[in-house]
Parts: sequence; structure tokens; C-alpha cells
Amino acid sequence: MTTARISVLGLLAGASLLYGCASDNGAPSALASGSAAAAMETASAPAPATVDNFMLADQTLMGHELYRLADAKAIVIITQANGCPISRSLAPAVRELKAKYEAQGVEFLMLNSALQDSREAIAKEAEEFDFGVPVLLDSNQLVGEQLGVTRTGEFYVIDPKTWKVAYRGPLDDRFDYGTQKAKATHTWAADAIDAVIAGRPALAAAKPSPGCLIDFPERARRAQHAQISYAKDVAPILEAKCVSCHQPGSIGPFSMTSYEMVKGFSPMIREVIRTDRMPPWNADPHVGKFEDDKSLTKAEIKTLVHWIEAGAPRGDGPDPLAIAKHEAPEWPLGTPDLILDVPAYTIPASGVVDYQRPHIVNPLKEGKWIKASTFKVDQRQAVHHFLTGYLKEIPDGPAVESKWGSSVGGYAVGSESVLWPTNVGTYLPPGGAIGIQAHYTPFGKEVTDKSKLGIYFYKDNEKPGLVMRGAVVIDNTIVIPPGEARHKEVAYLEFPKEALLYSAFPHAHYRGYASDLWLHYPDGKKELILSLPRYDFNWQRDYVFEKPIPVPAGARLVAHYWYDNSKRNPANPDPTKEVYWGDQSWEEMFFTNVRYRWVDETASNPVNYDELMNQTRMLGMLDDDLDGKLQKAELKGQIGQRLAANFERIDQNANGAIDREELAAVQKMFAPRRRDSQTAQQPAPAKPSGGR
Repeated sequence: MTTARISVLGLLAGASLLYGCASDNGAPSALASGSAAAAMETASAPAPATVDNFMLADQTLMGHELYRLADAKAIVIITQANGCPISRSLAPAVRELKAKYEAQGVEFLMLNSALQDSREAIAKEAEEFDFGVPVLLDSNQLVGEQLGVTRTGEFYVIDPKTWKVAYRGPLDDRFDYGTQKAKATHTWAADAIDAVIAGRPALAAAKPSPGCLIDFPERARRAQHAQISYAKDVAPILEAKCVSCHQPGSIGPFSMTSYEMVKGFSPMIREVIRTDRMPPWNADPHVGKFEDDKSLTKAEIKTLVHWIEAGAPRGDGPDPLAIAKHEAPEWPLGTPDLILDVPAYTIPASGVVDYQRPHIVNPLKEGKWIKASTFKVDQRQAVHHFLTGYLKEIPDGPAVESKWGSSVGGYAVGSESVLWPTNVGTYLPPGGAIGIQAHYTPFGKEVTDKSKLGIYFYKDNEKPGLVMRGAVVIDNTIVIPPGEARHKEVAYLEFPKEALLYSAFPHAHYRGYASDLWLHYPDGKKELILSLPRYDFNWQRDYVFEKPIPVPAGARLVAHYWYDNSKRNPANPDPTKEVYWGDQSWEEMFFTNVRYRWVDETASNPVNYDELMNQTRMLGMLDDDLDGKLQKAELKGQIGQRLAANFERIDQNANGAIDREELAAVQKMFAPRRRDSQTAQQPAPAKPSGGR
């Protein structure tokens, strides 16, 4: 007997001990009784004929949507749970199977539905046993419930042409409870993959998977799901998390005005919850806590989905949605103190509209402190975003962003209002103008937009004591290769003084796939503070931290973006093109706007550390390995090409890299030209620019 075989047998024996060889009264347990008991358990949770779409993040917080794999030859989902010896012993076989079929277009995923496993623990297990396959975090168990998962080590072979489950069972017949064969007699999973690739039916397995049992408590409560109260359980969730958008006069495509409306749309509600499209809140629940969190809790998700799967019964009691008669207010924050008309603009029925840069003359005769602002958008289908910035002088042409001061607010799809924290404000001086960057999107019908900007001020006797500032982690040197599905870019912003970070607003375009934001401390510690496993261009918002995050002097905010320039991206304008930074949607952006305040700044004692921070912006864009200097291989984009062409002249100490001081000398030399141009090195507005 080989050492490897002894090791595997030991693991299998360990599984029997871990999961019980006998009950307290001496009766054999499920594992000890072998395949017969396992067959009964599997039969109690049959696999579905077809698999519904879902989106789950993996252990690295990268999102995976099942139906985006529609062009795969086959999809294999393998169930897993931490600490299960059988899951662990399968790791080499999974790697071997993937190596055999990956080049043939077969996709492999693992699924962890174990309630006891945290994201961090799953990541550690995946690294330690080198699964070589993303492990999807099914923390709500909805995917495992729908698949009929019972044990670890179950292989689901799915035909993407029909989304039918072609096979559900063990890898092969090598593994069983307490035994292992040196060589498989029946290679059921591989045979099923071959069958799906060839377009023929797969043969069923001879027995169920000999894996560790996974607890699905909701399966025992299916009768109770039919008793979920629409009036007491379902309607309150919808009122709290959904009705503000799904009401007359708001942005939802239908209004939740009654049980009948909800019932009619219930299959769609289930789908958008499972695919994480609704509510439009893309921050992963494993990372950070945020104000005004629009996401559904685990309990709310399970209540809604299980109620819908039970047939969405009406039950007893009055209909809260019909009684309330919700309607969107004209101004969600109440009547503004100042209402300004955005200059009217006629959007053509088709074509491309360049960014418009009009201005509004500031009517204030004395300065005021802003505490909130909101846009009342006239043509929602046509307006992609508005950005604003104060101008000391009324422009006689376009209100170019390079001359903007503080932001007066902004609008993007899903983010209409900006609220400053208590005792924090932005000063709007008298006179001058408010510059606007407007992006309009033709949608098949010529319309004239007449949007309005509402501003809310602190009263004269409640002047705020603290000042809100804004900056951006940006990289306008991005280059995204054609056909690449997960192209990664990185950039950072270095804080020269101590600050408090209030919010982050990630922004990319159609190829944007995922984004995150890290805080790198001067002592080397790293903290993930925001993660978007699936960035959604159609819904963009400011993620306001529940508590402001202290940022020590010398710390960096490091952002990563992943782009999907492959044909699997349904929004991709052209997967054959190399993509660069640009305003329009067929171009791309790397843009995370952040709001913060300097700890030692007050309204009565303003300090100007922003310009000091901007001096490191170019370094943060180009320094991909985060070592604080630029190697020649890191220089890309127009800026990088210029630096590369003069590399030896800039590298005064001839150490093979452009150091911080050498780069600062170059920036200082070109500072006057930069101040008069519209480049990404300029202080950025408080909301992202972007195209649709």
C-alpha cells in the first residue's frame, strides 16, 4: 500500500469519526450505513431539471454569474465544505480534471453552502489544499437548495445550451466510506463531461456521492414557507428596501402598489435577488458597514425567496402596500433652500453626444455652507450624470473642470442626493458660477432635458465646524487587452496628513467587472474597506462608511479594478479592441472618488493639504508594484510614454528607476502647462465622469 493511499484512507476514516460512526444509542449513523442512507438523503433533495441563474462571490470576492458562462462547452460545480476530509482528498482529482478539460472550454466552480464556514476560513482552506477552482460563497444557501445539494463531493455537470443538469453524483467509484480503490472502474463525472461536449445524454451514477453531510435547515421548513405572511413579513421588507424606487413617480420600472403587482412580478423579484441585481447595492456584505445600506439582510433574502418559491401566497390581513398609497416626493430631501435650473439641452434621438459643460450663475450675495444637495432629473432615460464645481469667475465658454473648486453635488444613476455629515459642510462663496459636466445619452427619441439642482444650506446660526474635501484615486493610463476577461489595474492615493475617510464612489464603464479599495498603513498593515465583486455600470452610488475611517499620515488608498473585455460580457461594445481611458462608454475609466476631511482642519482654520496630496497622484497611477518608484516596464499610456522616452535623463541617480523626487522635479517643470489643461492630474470633481 502506498503512502498516498494510506493518507487518503486516513482522511476517509477521519470523516467517519468527524461525522459519527454511530449514534448515542449504538445505531449506525448515515456515514456508517453507507450508500443506502446516502441514497435516501439524496432522494429527499433531488437535483432540478434545469439550473436557475445566480451570482455569487468567490473566496477572493470576485463575482461569478452562471449564465455568463453560456458559451462554455460544459460547466462543472463541485460541492465543498471546510474540514471535510473527503472534500480535501478530492483536491488533486479536481485539479487533474480541470487540467484535462479546461482547454476544451469546460468551466469549473466549487460551491460552499456550509453555514459554519466564514469567507476568511474558506479562503484559507482553498489556499491550503490548492483546489485550483473558485469556491463560491453560498452563505444564504439558495443555490445549494435549488441544486438539491446534500453532501460535499457532489459533481454537477451542466449543459450551458439548455442549463439542464446532465449529471449529479460522485467523481468516480474510487472513494467510498472508509475505502479507496487505486484506480477508478467508473469515471462518471468525466464521462458526463464528455457526453455534454459531444451533445449526447450522460449516464447516471451508480450511487450517490460519499461526501460529508451539509445542513440545510430550511428544507425542513418548506411547509412553513407557505405560511409566510405577505402582510406581516413580506410587505414590510418591500416598503423598507424596495418601494422608494418602485412607486409612482420614481425610477422603478413597475410600482409595488398592491399584492397583485408584487405577485405578478414575483418570479422576476426572485431572479434579481439570486443574481444580486436588486436591490442595487453592490458592496459585498463580508466587508465593512455602511450608512443607508440598501442591501437585503440574509433573513430578508430568505423570506422573500422562500415565499415566492412557495407560490407567493396572499394569506390573511390587509394589504399594507395598497393602504399606504406611496408616491415619490418631488424633492426627496424636502424643499431645497435654493433651486437652480440646469441649462436646457435637447438630446437627439440617436448618435453620440459629447460632454456638455454649461454653467449656472451663482445668485448668492453672501457665502453659505452646504449640508446637502440633490438633482431633480427631468429626462431620466437621457441623463447619465451631472457633476458640479464652483467657479470664481463666470466663464465665457465651456465650464472646464480644471478651474473648478469645491463640488456642489452630483448625480449618477442610482445616486441622486449628496448629504454631508452633521457639523461638516462645503462652503459656497457668493458670486461666480457653478460649472456643470453633463452627459446625455440618446435613447431613440428626441427630448429636451430641463433638470434642476436643489441645494440645502446650514442656517446662519448653525455654521458647521468641519470641512469636507474630495479627491480621486485615478488611473488614466489604463490599457485593456482585447478578449481578456479579468484584466486588472491598480492605482493609489497617498495621504500626506492625518485624515478621516467618509465615503468612496467607484466608477468604470461597460467593461468594468469588479472593484475594491484597500487602506495600506505606514507600518505595512493592509485593510480591505470596500469590495464590489460585481460592479454594475447601471447603478452607481457613494458608499458612506458607518463610521469615518482614520487614515494616518503616509497611508495609501489603493484601488483595484478588473475589466471584462471578453465576448462573455454582454455589455461589451467590441471584445476585439484594445481599450484605453476615455469619456464614452466604449472607452474605460478607473475612477474612485473619495470624501474625507483633514483632522486638523476646521471651518475657521482651513488648511490646504490637497495640493500636497495631488503631487503623488501621477506616481500612484503608474506605480503598479506599489514600491514607491517607477520602473520602465510600468510606464504606459501617454504620460508613461513621455517618461519612458526621457527615462535616462529623469533617472538622475542612475538606479534604474524614477524615484519620487525625480518624478516631482518633472511634474514641477510642467506644472504651469498642467494647470491650463484638462488632464487627470488635476483635482477631480466629487462625482465620477463616465459615459453610457
